[in-house]
Amino acid sequence: MTEDFVFVDELMPGIRWDAKYATWDNFTGKPVDGYQANRIVGTRALCAALETAREKAGNLGFGLLLWDGYRPQRAVDCFVHWSRQPEDGRTKPRHYPNIDRAEMFDMGYVAAKSGHSRGSTVDLTLYHLDTGELAAMGGGHDLMDSVSHHGAAGITRAEAANRRCLRSVMEEAGFSSYDCEWWHYTLTAEPHPDTYFDFPIA
Repeated sequence: MTEDFVFVDELMPGIRWDAKYATWDNFTGKPVDGYQANRIVGTRALCAALETAREKAGNLGFGLLLWDGYRPQRAVDCFVHWSRQPEDGRTKPRHYPNIDRAEMFDMGYVAAKSGHSRGSTVDLTLYHLDTGELAAMGGGHDLMDSVSHHGAAGITRAEAANRRCLRSVMEEAGFSSYDCEWWHYTLTAEPHPDTYFDFPIA
């Protein structure tokens, strides 16, 4: 890693994470190229802003659970390759029930050049500090469907309120949201806005 990148848990002791792309639990159905360890990596600026977000969430009774941070370019290339393979149906019902693989890119759910590769974008959710249970959000990570959009219809009031809570916490900490994915936030003042890195997470 470069000097500006760190394992998030080293600067934020006690943070919860589940690095989905290092596991079999993601839309490709297997660990993704470049994710050699189940850890979350990001810039130091990302960590500082996340600490602010964690404090704000804590005041509301929530903690943060991270699903992804820095994403090597080779992982993005893996997504492109995967999208061109024949459909096997293994992850479609859970992750992209109403679209074809190739449409993920056209509809903005996956990008050939991802902000994650710049090191200051994060996928995350809230959990209840008193129980440890994930907050209901009306759909999980990488559900590529209109129900995942901010302001989507078809979710409960509680789920909508939890999404608004996460958005408020993150925006107050200096992040901007992404319309198509309630879990995706990018640091507004990211330190490497034009650089796409490709070192592995190891």
